[in-house]
Amino acid sequence: MAELTKAQTLQWLRNISGDLATATLKRLDDTLPWYGTMPPSRRSAVGMVAQAGISSFISWYDDPTSQPWIAADVFGSAPRELLRSVSLQQTLQLIRVVVEVVEERVRDRDESLRHGILLYSREIAFAAADVYARAAEARGLWDARLEALVVDSILSGEYDNELPSRIAALGWNGHGEVCVLVGTTPRIVDVDQIRRTARHVNADVLIGVQGNRLVVVIGRATPEGEDQSSAPSHTFQQIAEALEPSFGAGHLVLGPEVPDVVDAGKSAKAALAGFAVARSWRNAPRPTLADDLLPERALAGDPLARGTLVSRIYKPLKAHNPELLVTLWAYLDNGRSLEATARELFVHPNTVRYRLKRISEVIGWDATGAREALILQTALIVGSISEPESPVRR
Repeated sequence: MAELTKAQTLQWLRNISGDLATATLKRLDDTLPWYGTMPPSRRSAVGMVAQAGISSFISWYDDPTSQPWIAADVFGSAPRELLRSVSLQQTLQLIRVVVEVVEERVRDRDESLRHGILLYSREIAFAAADVYARAAEARGLWDARLEALVVDSILSGEYDNELPSRIAALGWNGHGEVCVLVGTTPRIVDVDQIRRTARHVNADVLIGVQGNRLVVVIGRATPEGEDQSSAPSHTFQQIAEALEPSFGAGHLVLGPEVPDVVDAGKSAKAALAGFAVARSWRNAPRPTLADDLLPERALAGDPLARGTLVSRIYKPLKAHNPELLVTLWAYLDNGRSLEATARELFVHPNTVRYRLKRISEVIGWDATGAREALILQTALIVGSISEPESPVRR
C-alpha cells in the first residue's frame, strides 16, 4: 500500500506540475521586483529554471538515491548570461518562491512529501551556491589571464585598440596619473593582500609576475562618496611604500608618473631600466625613484634616461640663462666648493650661492647634495655630447 501511495503521489505531482509552474511564475511577478524589470528573454530563462526545479523535484522524490546531485541539473537550462545578470541572492529568492508554492499545494498531503520538499530545497540551495562558486572561479581565472595579458602589453609597449577595453573589463577604478612599480617576486605572491593594501591607500592596481620580477601598475582611485576632482590623498611614493612589504627582498623601483594607464608603458620602461641597474647604487632606498637612477641608466645605455637628462636638466638651464649652466659646470668641476667656483668665475661666493638656488628652482634638483650632484654632472656630460659643439666654458 505504501508503494501504491507513493506512486499515486508521484502521478499527482506530475499532473499538477504545469499548474505549479504557472503559479510560480505569477508569484515571482508579484513578489520579486527584480523579476518584473527583466527583459522578456531573461524572464523566460528564469521561468525555465523554475519549471526545471519542479520537474527535478519530482524525479528526486521518485528516487532520492539514484541521482544525488540531480538538483545541479536545474541550472543546466539557464543560459550563461543569466548567471551574470542574476545574483546568488536573487537565485535563493527564486528557490524560496518555488518551494513556497509547492508547499502550499502539498499542505494536505502526507508528511513524507513535505519532508522531501525540505530536503530537496536544501539540496537545490547548495547546488545554486556551487554553480555560482564555479562561475566565480572561472571568472577569476579569466580575469587573471586577462590581467597578465594587459601587464605584458604595458611592459612591451605593444598597444592596440583593444587595450582600453581590456583594462575596463578588469574593473580598473584608477583615474588620472599612473605609475609602475617593479621589484623582486616573493616566494608566495599574495595578490589579494596587494589589492587590499592598495584599497587602503585609495589606489587600484594591475599585477603581473614576470619571472623574478613583480610588476604593479598603480592608479589613484577616488574613495566612495568623494568627488573625483578632489586632490588625491596619497602620493605615488606613499602608495609604493605601503605596497613595499608585498615584494621580495631586493631593489624596488618606482617609475615616473604618466597621464593615463594607456601610457603606463613609458613608466614601466623607466622602472624596468632602473631595476636593472639599481644594484649599482650602494645605499639605494626602497622604493627608489627611477629618475634618481638616471646616471646609472644612462651609463647602461638607456636612451630614455639620456633623453630625460637632456630635456629636463641640460636644455632648460641653457635656455633659461647660460650663466647658470656655466656656474653649474664650474661648481661640479671644483668639487662643489663655493670659494673655488667663485675664484674661477671671478664672482663673489654669494653670487655662486644665488645661482645654485636659481638652478634648483629651474630644474628641481639641488646641486649641493651628493646624489643630485651626480645626476646633474651626468646631465651636463650627456647634454654636451648631444650638442654639435661643446658649450664654451670659462
